[in-house]
Amino acid sequence: MNDELHARLKAYEGRPAAVAGTGRDPVNAPMIRHWCEATGDRNPAYTGPGAIAPPTMLQAWIMGGLSGHEGRAQAYDELLSLLDEAGCTSVVATDCEQEYLRPLRPGDEVAFDTVIESVSQRKTTKLGTGYFVTTRTDVRVAEELVGTHRFRILKYAPRTHAPTPTGREEKAQGRQEAPRRPRPVVNRDNAGFWEGVRRHRLLVQRCTGCDTLRFPWLPGCNACGSPEWDTLEADGEGTVFSYVVMHHPPFPAFSPPYAIGLIELAEGVRIISNVVDVPYDKVRIGMPVELEFRSYDDEGGELVLPVFRPRAGEVAA
Repeated sequence: MNDELHARLKAYEGRPAAVAGTGRDPVNAPMIRHWCEATGDRNPAYTGPGAIAPPTMLQAWIMGGLSGHEGRAQAYDELLSLLDEAGCTSVVATDCEQEYLRPLRPGDEVAFDTVIESVSQRKTTKLGTGYFVTTRTDVRVAEELVGTHRFRILKYAPRTHAPTPTGREEKAQGRQEAPRRPRPVVNRDNAGFWEGVRRHRLLVQRCTGCDTLRFPWLPGCNACGSPEWDTLEADGEGTVFSYVVMHHPPFPAFSPPYAIGLIELAEGVRIISNVVDVPYDKVRIGMPVELEFRSYDDEGGELVLPVFRPRAGEVAA
């Protein structure tokens, strides 16, 4: 990987990644209902006559499913092939940004075009060395632009494919610390939550306008729109509402397979967290669990995270 490769990759900026794509289904009430049930979103705007779709569903209406879309452009395939040939054979999604211009309503039929917006310079990460590729998707109903979705991936050469280290490098690597867990992104909207975690308190936002509890933390109430709120400390009791078992890809500091649960707290909100102290294949929907705060990465407890373990006697044989 060198500057010559970067120049070749940059030449693809502005070229199409998908052209004249269409949503596989019109915006519809069943999908809206399933989304709201999974996220615990009870906003009345998403039900009944005149309902709209949650704005965050923007990508859901244009996803191709397991079979994918047929309209992917040749330029995007060429870009990925160049990266594959350079050894950047692995992909990890890093982040997305969405902009909403008007609500979508049941019956809307969406179409979209995607462009290769940018390719970064070569970057070295803990996963490996590669390039960040950002695509921008413009979503339309008829000729009206209703939203924009930017999606960024890292196309990289895994560290396991790196050249064999010299003896001096091996000694240096031996002095390195064990891989650390990814750090949470702390911002002005969720800083209070992470400060509570640091003090071993699981704090849930409560709207002071209508008393609706919400999680994750948001700058305003999704029920009444009030920006005013206080917090309620959860007692830590809950049940597994849903879960997935992670097998692949392997990631530093994690040892698959392991269970990630969507935990419904006794207070009624849901939180995503690890389910610990139980074999991954013994986790079940409805399993009663309880909160525990665990320190990771060093003896000083630099990283504190809320996790959930089965209540005593709740693990099936």
